[in-house]
Amino acid sequence: MARSDGAVLAIFLAILGVTQFTGPVAIRPPMRAEVAESWHRSAAAGVRPDVDEAPITLDVDLLRDHREAHPLAAVFPALDDVLGQAARDFDAVMAVSDASAQLLWVCGSPSALRQAERIGFVEGSNWDERLAGTNAPGVALTLDRPVAVIGQEHFRRSVQQWSCAASPIHHPTTREVLGVLDVTGGAEVAAPQTLAMVRAAARMAESELAQRLLSAGPPVPESRGTLTLHVEALGRSEALVTVTSGGRRRERLRLSPRHSEILVLLASAPRGLSGDELAVLLYEDDQGTSTLRAEVNRLRQVLGDELLASRPYRLRAEVHGDWLGVEAATTSGDVASALSAYSGELLPRSVAPGVQRLRDALADDLRTRLITSGRADLMSTWTRTTWGRDDYGMWLAQRAVIGPGSPLLPLVDGQIARLDRELGSPR
Repeated sequence: MARSDGAVLAIFLAILGVTQFTGPVAIRPPMRAEVAESWHRSAAAGVRPDVDEAPITLDVDLLRDHREAHPLAAVFPALDDVLGQAARDFDAVMAVSDASAQLLWVCGSPSALRQAERIGFVEGSNWDERLAGTNAPGVALTLDRPVAVIGQEHFRRSVQQWSCAASPIHHPTTREVLGVLDVTGGAEVAAPQTLAMVRAAARMAESELAQRLLSAGPPVPESRGTLTLHVEALGRSEALVTVTSGGRRRERLRLSPRHSEILVLLASAPRGLSGDELAVLLYEDDQGTSTLRAEVNRLRQVLGDELLASRPYRLRAEVHGDWLGVEAATTSGDVASALSAYSGELLPRSVAPGVQRLRDALADDLRTRLITSGRADLMSTWTRTTWGRDDYGMWLAQRAVIGPGSPLLPLVDGQIARLDRELGSPR
């Protein structure tokens, strides 16, 4: 295991300032997995649980322009009319943030707004969990789904008297996250109905945006009629392929392991590969071109003649691969985005030589950049994965940057000691 329950408990008790306790460990309710992961991200990012207010990242003089230019400005009046009024009636606060967790609009009853100011829950503040600790808007952005954070589940002590429920709002066509809708208040917000209400209001906002786009007459995309392949191969032994035509989904396919290997190799070689080149990359030993031709023909039957060409073998489509996105983000230096998109090794069970080289190069490059980034939160994310939990070098790198006062120090030291024992290497 990456960490024991005892180690997790020790970290959380240290964060809360609890150094002695007696009796069973029933002083707090069991912590949900998604909350525990957020606490780790918050601690690794250096958030202090004793800080009262969230940071202001958008000055007042810039706030108005940012709000007016934001896509959610068009639907905020409807949200305020529906959910904002409900928040006022229940002495709570409604907030809308952008995709970086900056609060753009905060409304509610006067008493709730005054209390919210004490924790920095104001327009222009940033509630990214890496800046403000575990909270519903921040976690909803990280997980890209509706989330409730109740009372003591909040990372910072000053927020633990509050409960909040939040849901992302997506662009109706691109599905890009535009921001988060949140309701924050007292114990009544902890009811499951609150999260359902927030989720419904977010969907209403997306429908309103879709209607506005429709009435505005969306432009005809330049790629109308162009075939596009969206390939998901990270953390999977069988690739998932979505075929779109003119921006519209045509079909979704699950390929066999061998066909997955062929598609990944061709997608990584946009100029195409000769039969001999593809065979060398695909087979561990010389199996002849006849075997390859048979496999390619079967793949062509699955994908369609228009998508797979010969002489050289190449894809006749615009290809988007999840591993290619990670590679691009890593190369550009956006390590955080690369790590977020890295959902596992490329076709982890494949023994095809070409796939192994692609897999190792992708993981090694990302890992190297994580270590040199000096960001404990990103290193912590890596070591909490199945592929990174036994990464001795990453644990050591994390240990070097978290600092002596970090609540994660006992966990990191424990994992290093565990690996020392298992690997038989002295510390």
